[in-house]
Amino acid sequence: MRSLVIAAAVLALAVAPAQAQMGGGRRHQEDSGQKADNKPKVDEKAYKAALERIPASKEKYDPWGGARPSDPANNPK
Repeated sequence: MRSLVIAAAVLALAVAPAQAQMGGGRRHQEDSGQKADNKPKVDEKAYKAALERIPASKEKYDPWGGARPSDPANNPK
């Protein structure tokens, strides 16, 4: 009897994380339908106007600039 209770407890602990990842079944499906209607509409004119207001970069961005020297011609080989 004791081993049966322990086995049931271990099984319950193993199933709980799996159910949490699945979202709880029907309740999750109902919520997703309601939220799809509440998404804001994107205004294409406002989006393109915002892109036009972004200033042009004067120099190229180097993401590895801090990890290596910016001028590879000065490196002795």
